[in-house]
Amino acid sequence: MATPDFVLELRRHVGHAPLWMPGTTVVVMRSARADAPIDWESPIDPGSVEILCVRRSDNGAWTPVTGIVDPGEEPALAAAREAKEETDVDIDVRRLLSVEVVGPVTYDNGDVTTYLDVAFAAQWLTGHPRPADGENSEASFFRGDQLPPMNERFRRTIAKALSGQPRADFLAR
Repeated sequence: MATPDFVLELRRHVGHAPLWMPGTTVVVMRSARADAPIDWESPIDPGSVEILCVRRSDNGAWTPVTGIVDPGEEPALAAAREAKEETDVDIDVRRLLSVEVVGPVTYDNGDVTTYLDVAFAAQWLTGHPRPADGENSEASFFRGDQLPPMNERFRRTIAKALSGQPRADFLAR
């Protein structure tokens, strides 16, 4: 599902006017070796894990799984839901990585949105990634030291996921 129904309903009333939306990003990881589980309490060697990435259908960019948090939905549950909807994998959300403002983003149709993005690190549980809902043209695991090109925000979020630091990042002043 590309645009949630509640956003389409809002847009019926506000047109292209700026919207403030809750969003989520989730860095889904699995061990590159079945006999070596991820130690979530320590820095993670990028070569020891695989990270789930998707190629967006709209612009061809590679990203971690992202999405909009539904009204009343907990952000971590939204992250797990988005992973299932977009890639058909089940995950266990493990750690809050960051909270940040993203945007404003102006879409091709003129809609303007600014997101409050809540990012998480998650453990892959089951499923073979595939572009499950049309938002993405590809979904695949990549070794953490062989990721496809992506923007600075996503590289920073993945680095935070690999850092092992339990404290979430946020701008305080």
